[in-house]
Amino acid sequence: MFARLSARKWLIAAVVPAVFGVYYAFALPGHTTANAANPAPQAGARASASSTQHLPDFTRIVEENGPSVVNVSVSRAAPTAAQGQRPGIPGLAPDDPMQEFFRRFGQPGGPQGPQGEPEVQRGLGSGFIITADGIILTNAHVVAEASEITVKLTDRREFEAKVLGVDKRTDIAVLKIEAKNLPAVKIGHASELKVGEWVAAIGSPFGFENTITSGIVSAKARALPDENYVPFIQTDVAVNPGNSGGPLFNMDGEVIGINSQIFSRTGGFMGLSFAIPIDVAIQVKDDLVRDGKVTRGRIGVQIQDVNQALANSFGLPKPQGALISGVEPGSPAEKAGLKSGDVVLGVNGKEINQLSELSGAIAATKPGNNARLQVWRDGKKRDVDVKVAELIEQQKVAANSSGEGQTSAKLGLTLRELAPEERAQLKTEGGLVVQNVSGAAARAGIQAGDVILALNDTPVTSIEQLKSLMKKTDKTVALLIQRESGRMYVPIQVG
Repeated sequence: MFARLSARKWLIAAVVPAVFGVYYAFALPGHTTANAANPAPQAGARASASSTQHLPDFTRIVEENGPSVVNVSVSRAAPTAAQGQRPGIPGLAPDDPMQEFFRRFGQPGGPQGPQGEPEVQRGLGSGFIITADGIILTNAHVVAEASEITVKLTDRREFEAKVLGVDKRTDIAVLKIEAKNLPAVKIGHASELKVGEWVAAIGSPFGFENTITSGIVSAKARALPDENYVPFIQTDVAVNPGNSGGPLFNMDGEVIGINSQIFSRTGGFMGLSFAIPIDVAIQVKDDLVRDGKVTRGRIGVQIQDVNQALANSFGLPKPQGALISGVEPGSPAEKAGLKSGDVVLGVNGKEINQLSELSGAIAATKPGNNARLQVWRDGKKRDVDVKVAELIEQQKVAANSSGEGQTSAKLGLTLRELAPEERAQLKTEGGLVVQNVSGAAARAGIQAGDVILALNDTPVTSIEQLKSLMKKTDKTVALLIQRESGRMYVPIQVG
């Protein structure tokens, strides 16, 4: 499971053991340990002159940027526990050993108030100063639902912070404190990062102020569940609850990311951490400060990544690009001639290798501007110009799987045809709904209630048509399905 690095559930969610997850890094206010303001000498600096390789030295990064990293503590009102409930951390069993940890080191919830009165819950994250007059970047989940926000500098001064804007889609929040001549960080370019290069994080894990940790860039442009607008930077830098909103530095001392999430089965660091590219954060900040909101482009398509099976189905030389699984009626994409089964390989001359890159490129395009898409269709490339519109939310629809059906043994599907009124209710042009699943389709992940729209790039409207198409293949096919409001291609190995 992916979790953000601050207390989206006011610190608790980041430390409760999970079966499999990603966690936000929100932490406890409190104590100071390994302090970035007084770092230990680096091993590389002590290496002998005969060494051919030296470990990186992070002391300059700490000296120059430590004072620019701040603690962000938040509080909010929350209902008290029911009368007679044993005091402790909500969400943790009374005998959980983490209860003792919080008892010793300070728990995020304030003291119990009288019955029926609100108590104060607290959480702690990180942030960093980007302008000398007090503009600060942090994560949106750090300040979510906060009734009070306090920013603490390394010189122990504290300021009440005002929220200038929040963007939940990218998990970015912009704060302002009333101060002058503050030490601001240098902003770098995440696009120039290379996989394998050294990076460092400064933040307040578990409330230990100004702690520095280091590692390397493990991957770029990672797409995380429900996070299609952020091409995350993956690192093995140790980040934990309290690191949320803190900066990620390159070896030139420039901020190239904002630490946001970790991947963990335990709630603690397991070697996988994810940062929001600073290029994304700055663009969001500029929109929030100037307009009070973030304006994003949209073209009205649903997309998915291309794996080897899908690449084989569509005749691509290799798995690449973003596969269009649905086109919204009346959208800019439909008007431009895009259709389900097209694979987008590039936008405005920039190569697209996965869906997060396409989502980010379109979202970053201002509404009204044109985007030139390089598309793979019918075994060849072509350019399609699309006029970008403003992003709007899509509504969900339900699926229906009742009635008598017929079986496609080759696929392992029991299907029935939808009545015209059902298609109107489901807002789909699909003709077949899945009732039961077995065999190859079950292994591929098809579910009862899915509506079949197409096989490869051929629309399907009847069971007989589907059977006829299946007679012509004995290998991998890609079924375009609608599941609730979403569409996706599912490759099925039938050979």
